[in-house]
Amino acid sequence: MKYTEEHEWLRVEGDVVVVGVTDHAAEQLGDVVFVELPEIEAQVAKGDEVCVIESVKAASDILAPVDGEIVEVNEALVDNPALVNEDPQGDAWFFKMKLDDLSVLDDFMTEDEYKDFLG
Repeated sequence: MKYTEEHEWLRVEGDVVVVGVTDHAAEQLGDVVFVELPEIEAQVAKGDEVCVIESVKAASDILAPVDGEIVEVNEALVDNPALVNEDPQGDAWFFKMKLDDLSVLDDFMTEDEYKDFLG
């Protein structure tokens, strides 16, 4: 897995990248009460707002970590947003993206680098 400074994780599955938020992000958010997912087949650019998460504390945006096409979303989060708190780095993935070039993932942090980043 790779990690972003925005506390997202990225996992490669074949020719797609699965995107979610880290345990740290889920803790900071508090109890998640609403998730808005992107449209399938949407073309997104790195930094674009892709998802909205609302918790009892605040609303947060999930940004596209890379350029690509949204190919799948996790509808389970719409029905059960608390899944983000229960299993942020497993069943609570947000979306899957198809990338033109998977080598762009080399620019992101490894798990050890992410732990150092958190301090």
